[in-house]
Amino acid sequence: MAGASARSGGGGPCLVLLLVVITAVLAGGSSAQQLSTGFYAYTCPGAMDAVKSVMEAAIAGEPRIGASILRLFFHDCFVQGCDGSLLLDDAPGFQGEKTATPNNGSVRGFEVVDAAKAAVEALCPAIVSCADVLALAARDSVVILGGPSWEVKVGRRDSTTASFAGANNNIPPPASGLANLTALFAQQGLSQKDMVALSGSHTIGQARCTNFRAHIYNDTNIDSGFAGGRRSGCPSTSGSGDNNLAPLDLQTPTTFENNYYKNLVGKKGLLHSDQELFNGGTTDPQVQSYVSSQSTFFADFVTGMIKMGDISPLTGNNGQIRKNCRRTN
Repeated sequence: MAGASARSGGGGPCLVLLLVVITAVLAGGSSAQQLSTGFYAYTCPGAMDAVKSVMEAAIAGEPRIGASILRLFFHDCFVQGCDGSLLLDDAPGFQGEKTATPNNGSVRGFEVVDAAKAAVEALCPAIVSCADVLALAARDSVVILGGPSWEVKVGRRDSTTASFAGANNNIPPPASGLANLTALFAQQGLSQKDMVALSGSHTIGQARCTNFRAHIYNDTNIDSGFAGGRRSGCPSTSGSGDNNLAPLDLQTPTTFENNYYKNLVGKKGLLHSDQELFNGGTTDPQVQSYVSSQSTFFADFVTGMIKMGDISPLTGNNGQIRKNCRRTN
């Protein structure tokens, strides 16, 4: 019996060890299909530096492009998740998202994404997705313009589809009220707190007259002097000066800080949807907290960006790694 017991005892640990190894292999396979900050640590360790270099050069040439890239990331993630679908051009038999109402004539910066993708492809062909290049470029834009940094989770793959209808329906329009803003963000798994923090992206960039005309001529929750100043570059007649630009943040449109929220408290939000965040509603205290503490805004913005980057990524064998961000392979 003692000998049998010894033989049994010798087999037990071996079986346990085998199960541990199998479990580790399965877990590794599962985790490989999830986003992680070290996804390209071995397959393309220079990817992040390559994207950063392109973004530094692009923003040095035109500071506004940082806001444009950040906006591309938002508009991509709100339609089918962060899958690079917005980057796809229309083609025979294929309708992309670029001509949907929230994007048509206003989304820009695609050539910068192309340049960043090309830089990464030169290092490690067919390894890094366009969706990840855009996510990294958005983070770099914020940092280069003075905002907070965070570790970007990567490992996304690129979509072979796009949704024109999704672009029209999912992206909050500039005339949105607080309830609609909250609902559209909630559809993406983002809270009202996330919405207010992420709206701080409007501390950089510019907007077209067509998107703020109604606010400066028709709304009453706006500083009269501010409205008058904006009217000089945005005629009241639709079709006249529609593409004239004005800064979303009056003071520092190329610096990422908390002036956006200070403007809201002063009723100097450029868009109707901006001013809705401070208009006697439930989000007023959060706006005030960001006025009082830029570090609080930065922390909440980072949390929101990470959550947004997690929206429905394609991983594993889903999607593809596009060679050219503008078309499928």
